Amino acid sequence: MGFTDGFGGNSWRLVTTAAVREEVKLCPSVTKLYYADGQGKTDKAISDIKGMVAKGVKALVVFPDAGQAMLPALRSAFKAGVKTVPYRVWAGGTAGKDYNLFVGSDFVLAGKLWGEWIKKNLPNGGNILSLSGPAGNSQGADEAKGLHAVLTDPKYKFIGAQPFEVTNWDPGKAQEVLTAAIAKYPQIDAITTDFGPSIVSALQAAVDSGWKVPAIAGSDGNVFGCFYQDNHATQPNFKMMTISTQNDHSRLAADWAIALATGGKTPAAKSYPSTLFEDSVSGKPSPVQCRKDLPGDVYLSAKMSGDAQAKLKTN
Repeated sequence: MGFTDGFGGNSWRLVTTAAVREEVKLCPSVTKLYYADGQGKTDKAISDIKGMVAKGVKALVVFPDAGQAMLPALRSAFKAGVKTVPYRVWAGGTAGKDYNLFVGSDFVLAGKLWGEWIKKNLPNGGNILSLSGPAGNSQGADEAKGLHAVLTDPKYKFIGAQPFEVTNWDPGKAQEVLTAAIAKYPQIDAITTDFGPSIVSALQAAVDSGWKVPAIAGSDGNVFGCFYQDNHATQPNFKMMTISTQNDHSRLAADWAIALATGGKTPAAKSYPSTLFEDSVSGKPSPVQCRKDLPGDVYLSAKMSGDAQAKLKTN
């Protein structure tokens, strides 16, 4: 079996890849798992897929970060007889023609969940800054659709690049983007981010300079939760909610690929749900969580325990 990642260079990808490794151990039919990191380079990600086919894998899971640029490579693998399952980022095409199945998530719902929370906690409106990953990625685009569908009142103003500011889900790039936005917009009332941990260093630098943290709707991460617990008492406008960061989306994609390759029982679900995880205001389904005894780059919403994730950093 093969698993290719368009970009493996952050902690979320490390845990997500570890989740696949853990999942395939449950199936004795998987005798070997190959992994490849596209390093954020479309040409390498395409080459990685071709390399998996050349290795003779029977099943292939692909995180196609580059979107539709990956479609020809997916189609080539599919036509070579490899059970090909792209997941999370939409690459276009048609199941049964260009790949076997796309295992997506309801990211429009994620945006709606953020929007409903913002509407409830900022009833008078405000300026909203949205952050996502690579330019054109389907996750960020769908989240924006959901967010805009809820916040239709003109008192909610969307600032910055639309549909989102590009961060590549990279902490360094996220800090650059958020720092520039803070300098450009004197008032930011809410931030949405689909990789909450990536903005913490920028938030901390801004706090150190006297900036007041606004309401933030994002995805969970231990460093993100701990930043909230460390700062909310001195930040009167800092409210926070998260949805699960969905590290286990990769498990569902792997289960589909394995079932298709082995003729086994296919999963009941074809998409991975967006679910609420933390809310600093209501405390439901959970208050903001922080494990000070663990590294910042673990995800407490994941199936893999935070303690097990922490061990990945040293293995």
